[in-house]
Amino acid sequence: MSLVEITTATHGVELDLKYATADNFTGRPVYSRAACYLHPEAEKLLIAARDLAATQGYRLRILDAFRPTEAQWKLWKHTPDPDFLADPRRGSPHSRGVAVDLTLINKASGAALDMGTPFDLFNVKSHHGNPLISPLAQKNRLLLMGLMTTAGWDFYRNEWWHYQLFDSRDFELFSDADLPEPMTAP
Repeated sequence: MSLVEITTATHGVELDLKYATADNFTGRPVYSRAACYLHPEAEKLLIAARDLAATQGYRLRILDAFRPTEAQWKLWKHTPDPDFLADPRRGSPHSRGVAVDLTLINKASGAALDMGTPFDLFNVKSHHGNPLISPLAQKNRLLLMGLMTTAGWDFYRNEWWHYQLFDSRDFELFSDADLPEPMTAP
């Protein structure tokens, strides 16, 4: 099974792929090529979430999706924290193309909703239901969770931005070799 490329033009989402930039917890690009892919089953749920968000005046901003196993190893070597990163020996739902990291933006203004913490802040403030963030940020996280779970996604309790298929470990792992062009520099 091959992965489906997700683009702004084909899927009506905004892409801000953090691991293709230095704006991530490693402080440097992990991907040498910015590209967004999902497994076909995850793509269907992304479309459902996109459509639900649009009815409420929001748009999805994707921060990460498919992550080649090579990239997962780079992240793990930098910060081997099993509360926030999947051990690459087990495999990540991202490396199976069945996980997406995202946020919501206001369709009219293009402004991101306040989620209380930045993407990839590896501490308890990033957990769903954390009372240490503002009521507005809590409300925005619940809105994102409601849209995503209604569309059929499962959430990861430690990361407000992470959603995956319920049976994510049942899918095969993919690497750069499975792409038309690698995403991760050697």
